[in-house]
Amino acid sequence: MAGTVSQPMIDFVTSPADWVIVLPLVLNLLGAALALMLANRQRWTFVLSVAVVLAVITCEVALLARIAEVGPVSMTMGKWLPPFGISFAADAFGAGFALAAAVVTLLVLVYAENERDGDASKGFHPLTLLLLAGVTGSFLTGDLFNLYVWFEVMLISSFGLIVIGGKPVQLDGAVKYGFLNFLATAFFLLSLGLLYGLLGTLNMADIRQAAPEANPAAMTAVAGLLLLAFGMKAAAFPVNAWLPASYHTPPAAISALFAGLLTKVGVFVLLRVMIVLLPASRDVLEPVLAVVAAATLVIAPLGAIAETNLRRAIGFVVIGGIGVVLVGLVVPTEQGVGGAGFYVFHAILTMTALYLVAGLIERATGTTDTRRMGGLYAADAPLSILFFVLVLAAAGVPPFLGFWPKLMLLQASIGAGDWAGFAMTAALLVNAVLTLIAGARLWAFMFWRSPPDLVPQSAEKRAGTGRVAASGILVAVVVAAGLWPNPVVEAVRIGAADFLDPSRYVTAVGLAGGAP
Repeated sequence: MAGTVSQPMIDFVTSPADWVIVLPLVLNLLGAALALMLANRQRWTFVLSVAVVLAVITCEVALLARIAEVGPVSMTMGKWLPPFGISFAADAFGAGFALAAAVVTLLVLVYAENERDGDASKGFHPLTLLLLAGVTGSFLTGDLFNLYVWFEVMLISSFGLIVIGGKPVQLDGAVKYGFLNFLATAFFLLSLGLLYGLLGTLNMADIRQAAPEANPAAMTAVAGLLLLAFGMKAAAFPVNAWLPASYHTPPAAISALFAGLLTKVGVFVLLRVMIVLLPASRDVLEPVLAVVAAATLVIAPLGAIAETNLRRAIGFVVIGGIGVVLVGLVVPTEQGVGGAGFYVFHAILTMTALYLVAGLIERATGTTDTRRMGGLYAADAPLSILFFVLVLAAAGVPPFLGFWPKLMLLQASIGAGDWAGFAMTAALLVNAVLTLIAGARLWAFMFWRSPPDLVPQSAEKRAGTGRVAASGILVAVVVAAGLWPNPVVEAVRIGAADFLDPSRYVTAVGLAGGAP
């Protein structure tokens, strides 16, 4: 085994305060099991699911407070201590993203309560809690094989969610979504086998210490395979075709969950693997990362401009956001990594809200085709404001939430002073302009021009107050975080510092050599 257990770890006892790391997972899994048993009583499953997610949010707030007090925290259940046992480890990024994921899940549950469709939606609540368990486990795990397990939990639950209702278009989207994600999972598992063969460990903190001693060429090959696997999970160019082909097929609430959670896990893990675990391999792969980031930034919003289906267009906006995060991989400074982390937080909130508002628009017009929409501004001005605010946030217009991470990434790219930094600067600016054009085009089609074939009804009357309230609250959170970004900026700076110098993380896991 490459890593060694430090002497103090022999008598190591986990502090009761650190059990808060695994409580969100336990609550989600138990809640999913109970919701499945109560599937015939959907009102009860809704109350249960909301209670479970509220408890998860409470635990994750406590976890963030714990990290702010003592730095990264970790626990390993049983007597198989690191690097032999499977650890859970939380830093500012992992805990913050897990909290954001729980918050948007809570609002999606409220939104979806008016969207239930009898027997067809019985599995929604247990699968949603199972999906949140997989997402939370992926953010908080300290072991790559355990990460594979949580990815499988996410894949199974998301596959079940995408086919709820059983419509032909959903089944078509499920096939495309499932095939490419199963392929990505196969690449991930293959890379784990190679990595274990090279290092003899899959503990993340141990990999950080053992990787510099391994064969550099072999490690770069494994890093390239991981880049392919997580690039597919994150929907980075050119392995992104599955997202716009599938995310628009389920109900809007499920699309919102997918957009806010799934690709963010993929890109977060890519950041952790390339920056924390295999920084030397990242340096070798930097030209590839720069090409992938620039292509994703530019091509995705062009797809949104050309698209006429509302949620398919938003899917391309989601892909463009993945390109923004990849810039942090190309310029891995504190500003760059902090900006990438900030954008993940922003995207969890904003992309979820975009799909929720899109669901309101589709209900108000009775169609998903923007060419058949129109006149919604006169029928429902507040709905037009919600969508317009989210477009500005996605494009990075100040003072909305998306502006601050893009500003940090621009500063990092300009400060890099090399060809990669120049390319990232240009691509970020082009992405902002194209995203704004795509959003303005959608807004003009849906809200400004006269309706071609129909007279739209009020979204509030047709959608129900629960949907409108959930969407409005999430947009309000996006606006408030954009106007007062300092707490998030400070948190992502702490997270970026621990990514670039993971000594505190290694020490928290309990491995020797973590301290500088």
